[in-house]
Parts: sequence; C-alpha cells; structure tokens
Amino acid sequence: MKKVAVILSGCGVFDGAEIHESVLTLWALEQEGVEYECLAPDMEQAHVINHITGEEMPESRNVMVEAARISRGAIKDVAQANPDDYDALLLPGGFGAAKNLCDFAFKGADCSVVPSVLTFCQSMAAQKKPCGYICIAPAMIPLIYGKDSKLTIGNDADTASAINQMGGEHIACPVDEFVVDEENKVISTPAYMLAGNISEAAAGITRLVQTLVKMID
Repeated sequence: MKKVAVILSGCGVFDGAEIHESVLTLWALEQEGVEYECLAPDMEQAHVINHITGEEMPESRNVMVEAARISRGAIKDVAQANPDDYDALLLPGGFGAAKNLCDFAFKGADCSVVPSVLTFCQSMAAQKKPCGYICIAPAMIPLIYGKDSKLTIGNDADTASAINQMGGEHIACPVDEFVVDEENKVISTPAYMLAGNISEAAAGITRLVQTLVKMID
C-alpha cells in the first residue's frame, strides 16, 4: 500500500497546524486508499495564541505533543523518520507552518526551515517523490527545491513578493485549484489563504491529494 508522510506543525490555525486543513488532508488520503503517518518536529513552538482573543499566552507548548491532538496520538518525530519509508509527502498549512516549521512569519524572505524538517523535505525532493504543500506551507518550497520552483499561496501580493525574492516563482491560483511544478513533482494549493469556509478549503485540498496520489510511481 502507498504510504504518505504528513508533517504537522502543532494544533490550531494561529500557532500550529490548521485543523480543518489537516483533517481534510488525512480524509482525502483515506478516500484514495492511501496509508499515512503523521510527523512533527519535537520542539517548543514559537508561541501560544489564545484563539478567542488572538493574544499571546504566557506559556509554552511542544509542537509534536500539540500535533498529536490532530493525529489522535499517533505521531512520530520527523527527525527520527526515514524518508525511504514513504512514497509522498504532504504539509498542511496554518501559521505553525510559517512559525514552527520555518520562520517565514517572522523573517519573510530571510527565513529558514527548521533543520529536521528541511532534511526530511529535501530528501523527499531529491528522490523525486511527489510532495504537496498547502496554504502558507508553500512558502518553504524555494528553500527546499531552489531557484525557479513553481508554487502558489493564492494571490496575496506581499506573500507572493517575498516568495519571489526567495527565488521561487509564485503563480496566482483560485481556492479550488492547485499549481503543479512538473519538474520538481511538487504541488501547492491556497486553501485557507483564500478559503472563506471549510468547503472551499476542501475543494483544492481534495484535488491536490488526488493528483499527488496519481503521481506516485
């Protein structure tokens, strides 16, 4: 059976993985008859946000422990995962992708990816395994695939400009569509960078997952 790695960045749109996007991703994989395993970096998250007020809370939380809330406890440290064990890779969005997996939310075009995540993603890319990045997660693509890699985060001008400064080629895309970089076998879709509701997010994510599974050799 085909097996896909799903890297989560915590739990909650403002400081972790976007929960709707994450669940939709796992659901879509299951609909395609594909096995998946959730991974996350074992590290403290950038900060904790009160999702009612939007204010930062005076506490710390672990990215992997929080991500386990979404995966119902089944989680593995990405640093301990072997890319050879997987046929493809998916990264849902949420601010955690831009705060915990990398620091794009804080540094923009000068950002870097957490070493354990970068190593895993680059290994998957080097093996030409299909990979899908959702919402803001595609901001990491230029750092993983290099200059002229094609991607989308939707149509936000400032974010697209930063991605182009990083060497990527941003392509505007509606919420229910996706962009495929054929050479790199990497797919991206805007999801909640544009979605007004869970159904709109589901449209693009479902199509991305279906395309990703077809790309698996």
